[in-house]
Amino acid sequence: MAHDEDDAAKVWDLAEKIGFCMLTTQSGSDLRARPMSAYSERIDNAFYFLTDVASHKDEEIARYPSVCLAFADSKGQKYVSVSGTAEIQNDREKIRDLWATPAKAWWDNADDPSIRILKVTPLFAEYWDSPGTIISYIKMAAAAVSNSRPDMGETAKVEM
Repeated sequence: MAHDEDDAAKVWDLAEKIGFCMLTTQSGSDLRARPMSAYSERIDNAFYFLTDVASHKDEEIARYPSVCLAFADSKGQKYVSVSGTAEIQNDREKIRDLWATPAKAWWDNADDPSIRILKVTPLFAEYWDSPGTIISYIKMAAAAVSNSRPDMGETAKVEM
C-alpha cells in the first residue's frame, strides 16, 4: 500500500511541477485536446481549471464526462497522463480561490459571470520520470551497444 501512496504522490508532484496540460474531451465520435492551466489539489483529490461558459467544454463534458489530462515536460523527460471524470461547476468562491495571473489573459476579474470551474476527479494515472534528455540518450546509446534495455527512469500505473 505504501508503494501505491508513493506513486500517487509522484503523480501529484509531477502534475504540480509541470502545471499545464492538454485536456482531452470527447465531442461525438471525435476527441479534442486543448492546453489548460491546471490547479492541482491533492486534499480534494481533484484537478481544477477555469473555463468559459461559451467554450463548449461544458456541453462535451455533460455528454461524455470521461477526460484525459496529459502533462509533459519534454526537456526534463517527465510525463503524466491522468484519466478521470469531469464536471462543470459555478462555484463563485472557488473561482476566486483559483484566480491567478494566467486567468487574466482571458477575463478581467474573478467576478466575470462567464467563468466556470472544470473539476476533474482522477481515477487512474500513469507517469514517466526519466533522468533527463542527455542522460537518456547516453543510456539508450549504451544499451544499443551492449544489446540490453536501458533504464529510462521510473514509470508506474496508479489507481487514484
